[in-house]
Amino acid sequence: MLRLKIYLFVYTFLTSAYVLAQNNAATPNVSLQDSGGDVKKYIKICRQFIHKELKGMYRKEGGAFKYPFLAPGSSQYQDQLWDWDSWLSNIALRQNLLESGSEKDKEEAIKYEQGSVLNFLNYGGFDGWIPIMINRGFKPRSEQMPKNSFGDNMHKPVLAQHAAFLTKLNNGDASWIGEKFYEMQTFVNNYLNHHRHKETGLVYWQTDHGIGVDNDPSTYFRPPASSGSIYLNCLMYKELLAMSYLAQRLNLGEISILYKRDAEVLKEKIREHCWDEKDGFYYSVDLNLLPYKKPELYWELHSGGPRSYDCLIQRIGVWSGFMAMWADVATPEHAKRIVEENLRNEKTFNAPAGIRTLSKLEKMYNVKASGNPSSWLGPVWGVSNYMVWKGLVKYGFVDDAKKLAEKSIILFGKDFERSGALHEYYLPENGAPVLNKGFQNWNFLVLNMAAWLEGKPFVEEF
Repeated sequence: MLRLKIYLFVYTFLTSAYVLAQNNAATPNVSLQDSGGDVKKYIKICRQFIHKELKGMYRKEGGAFKYPFLAPGSSQYQDQLWDWDSWLSNIALRQNLLESGSEKDKEEAIKYEQGSVLNFLNYGGFDGWIPIMINRGFKPRSEQMPKNSFGDNMHKPVLAQHAAFLTKLNNGDASWIGEKFYEMQTFVNNYLNHHRHKETGLVYWQTDHGIGVDNDPSTYFRPPASSGSIYLNCLMYKELLAMSYLAQRLNLGEISILYKRDAEVLKEKIREHCWDEKDGFYYSVDLNLLPYKKPELYWELHSGGPRSYDCLIQRIGVWSGFMAMWADVATPEHAKRIVEENLRNEKTFNAPAGIRTLSKLEKMYNVKASGNPSSWLGPVWGVSNYMVWKGLVKYGFVDDAKKLAEKSIILFGKDFERSGALHEYYLPENGAPVLNKGFQNWNFLVLNMAAWLEGKPFVEEF
């Protein structure tokens, strides 16, 4: 028995050592500090690999899919349609088509692009619920939807943005979406009527399920309907503007005015409740406060000093605070403080590989691999690098945008160089890939960043 225990101990030790050696060999500690010449080298490498994948996200119709569509790519998401993934993948696809596609290729892409929107709207209805993801084996809507379509998370508010982007590509012709604009309206109205906090005017997540930024501490494992997420509200503001645009293109001018008004109201509410003057940053807010009730007797507890605030700032350093710049919500004065006090701070967000998804000073900071949920507790993601970069471009922080674009290009170029593919997310310090080899999706937006860096035309979302 003793001999068996010794054997098992030695075997376990040697196996662990072997696995550790293999992991170290697979993710070498590479430097991300490269010269301008190397940036050009990695732009070329990125283009070589991504141009080859021009049609790699295309999927045919069939099963639950009435229309062809765009899949994120990689074996993990091989035959699935995801909400914000298909939208941002489409922006990258159009850049790829601009650089390497023929006119025939661009024409062919339309059915996959529009199908990504129409497949979701095909699951729409009078209540507005639309799923976050569809796979080929999905059941009909009546069997697939939750018991309470107003009490569960649904497709993120990027559906109208995706449709508006494609409508602009179509020279402003929105007729392809016309018959389904009712489902688009019920979807957005579901958010406004059933996901909006009455006192603050902010929209909130119903649960922490399928929020896109999976384990964002401002939402993850928090009580239902308590997270006034800055990420969600920035998406919602842009969604309302997209609805206004689509209504206008469909000759629904009176409806267009209403959505534009809703957008302006939400923007002011985000500035009022989510901006933190102390830190010079936008945060999510906690809506989980007991309701205020008018006291029946003058001597009741709290009767002499009812609270004068409707939410509490969550001072958790999450990358999505930068989305206020991407969404054009931040004032110029806010943007200046966001960049000077947060973006450039190497102790918090600014890393050699790009933007940490959670400030390094947060106690929750953790870059270990995690696939369910995917980790947003610090690792660098291509999508967060892109959206922060886009905000910098919009507000004229050219030098900061240039540095972030170069970091992203080097990050992905080195991954292509050593592994022949991209990954889902990366270590902030050395850019080593963490998980899910073959992930394409929004990582391909590096093409858009590279084109901007070189002063070439680049495709932008709505």
